[in-house]
Amino acid sequence: MRSGINVLLALMVIVSFLGAIPLHEWAHVIMASWLGDHTPRAEGRQTLSLRAHIDPVGTLMCVILAFQGYVGLGWGRPVKPDPWKMRVGTDRGVLLVACAGLLFSLIVGLAMAGIARLLLQVAYITANPLMDRLLQFVLVFACVNIGIAVLNLLPFYPLDGYQILYALLPSKQAVQFSRSSTYGPFIILILFFFAPFLASLANLDWFPLFRLPYYIWLASISLASLVMGGDLTLVAQWYLH
Repeated sequence: MRSGINVLLALMVIVSFLGAIPLHEWAHVIMASWLGDHTPRAEGRQTLSLRAHIDPVGTLMCVILAFQGYVGLGWGRPVKPDPWKMRVGTDRGVLLVACAGLLFSLIVGLAMAGIARLLLQVAYITANPLMDRLLQFVLVFACVNIGIAVLNLLPFYPLDGYQILYALLPSKQAVQFSRSSTYGPFIILILFFFAPFLASLANLDWFPLFRLPYYIWLASISLASLVMGGDLTLVAQWYLH
């Protein structure tokens, strides 16, 4: 992470996160409805309203990370479908609903990276500071969405990776694994905050496990750069502009 705080970039990251989370959770609800379970919709989750999807701890994590460096990661209030109401079966239904949010965030991120590619050409032509900032915000929004998708691969509740692994495990192992859900948020916070802090005291902060936010950001900026033409250094410079 860079030294110092880029307040404008941090605010862009937070605003992007607050826009990305409703899209992510909405995708879960839509998939559940398609599969025959209207429980999340009945609970008022089939909306893009931030109030319906915001999670205080997940949002706080995003805010802290945004001001610590230049990445915004967190989670929204989990969508809880009823597996027994899904036409495709319980495990398959849970798996599809979990994957829906992850994949939709990835698609939104890559689509926004495509828009950023178009804006990049305009920015070079106009040399307008406002256009530069618009390009930066679109790129940040793209990377935040991709970053949320990557983060949700982790198998800890309330992330999608937890539901994906739960659906793939045999019944006995799935029941045992489900006991970890109580500790999921704490495990995430330990991995992203407490463990890196202790590692820095022991001069071990170079170890990849203690730099998860950076590597998730690197993955998101790398995927965005593929859409924008493949120049990772250039895309990173625009992101950090």
